[in-house]
Amino acid sequence: MTTAAAKRPQLAHLTAQLDDLRERGTFFKLRVLDDQQAPVCTYDGKRVINLASNNYLGLCNHPKLEEAAIAATKKYGVGSGAVRTIAGTMHIHMELEEKIAAFKGVEACVVFQSGFAANAGTVSSILGKEDFILSDELNHASIIDGARLSKAKIKVFRHKDIAHAEQLLQEVQNEPGRKLLITDGVFSMDGDIGPVDKLADLCEKYGAIMMVDDAHASGVLGRNGRGSVDHFHATDKVDVQVGTLSKAIGALGGYVCGSRDLIDYLYHRARPFLFSTSHPPSVAATCIAAFDILENEPDRIQRLWDNTAYFKQQLTDAGFDVGGNTTPKSETPITPIIIGDGRRTMDFSRALFDAGVMATGIAFPTVPEGKARIRTIMTSEHTREQIDQALETFRSVARKTGLLQS
Repeated sequence: MTTAAAKRPQLAHLTAQLDDLRERGTFFKLRVLDDQQAPVCTYDGKRVINLASNNYLGLCNHPKLEEAAIAATKKYGVGSGAVRTIAGTMHIHMELEEKIAAFKGVEACVVFQSGFAANAGTVSSILGKEDFILSDELNHASIIDGARLSKAKIKVFRHKDIAHAEQLLQEVQNEPGRKLLITDGVFSMDGDIGPVDKLADLCEKYGAIMMVDDAHASGVLGRNGRGSVDHFHATDKVDVQVGTLSKAIGALGGYVCGSRDLIDYLYHRARPFLFSTSHPPSVAATCIAAFDILENEPDRIQRLWDNTAYFKQQLTDAGFDVGGNTTPKSETPITPIIIGDGRRTMDFSRALFDAGVMATGIAFPTVPEGKARIRTIMTSEHTREQIDQALETFRSVARKTGLLQS
């Protein structure tokens, strides 16, 4: 039955845009998870091999994390009751920040409600309209939004192009204002690794602030998952490290690491921190337990990389484009299967789901027109049998839909 509100014309422009998505074949409905986030789980009542989750190390349902969450809930309750700067800072929040700072080898850390809030809140608070931001053209949307909110002048350098980044630094080096260079540690759509070491050297040369978003590198690259900055031995050259607690860590949130002054400044000026209620104590306890596991179970990261290498090679051998032709080459557990056309990509994703594999189609505007892809993410907890079954499904569905020749 049509409601009275649905007939109102004020939001008709949204309906028109949704109709356009349907016409393009890129409209989607949310898949609903019926059980735990796992290598094999149930979405919309269907049992599928899950290749769409950011649960790199299988920590979303690790017993030690579950126990930590339950114990913290019993001790501290389910919520903090306030923002951090008023009455919502609990001892467990400070313990988590100290844990992350020690893990990363820096002076201090502040935890945000999400990785998006960490990026956007940091960039927008430490710069102003007289400053300059130099950003890789494929940086995450949260970096782009933070740059816009800062009102700083934005210069975009070609993806991983060191020479172009230096050219832009040279152009602005004599301009008044601070200069901030930002890159992703791992780029979320193509799975390639940012040249953190070389960009950090440029920042040293030109006196720019160096910032790295390590969301998809946290728990994946570096010693025990310390991230791309550690991977490149660049901790002393990177001024601002952003990470996530929502992917390999298995819970929720984001964080910023750096000097004590940086973190104290963000306590005072980062708007998402100032105006958002702090994490439930169960989430903070879960994250603390996750960092303990990173330190004590390095075999999880090794399994992740072993599974990734096998999966990539098998896809390549089957004839799929997993990057490196018209897109950057994947170097991490994020493995895109490039198809190009948006409609064809979404149709392939739906066919895979019907055949028992959850692998998300991603099209414009998340990626440029003509570069739509199925984005897959491997985890440490997928078994070889599950991977082989998923690979056979990819091959079979691709042959049926004409993406691969029989």
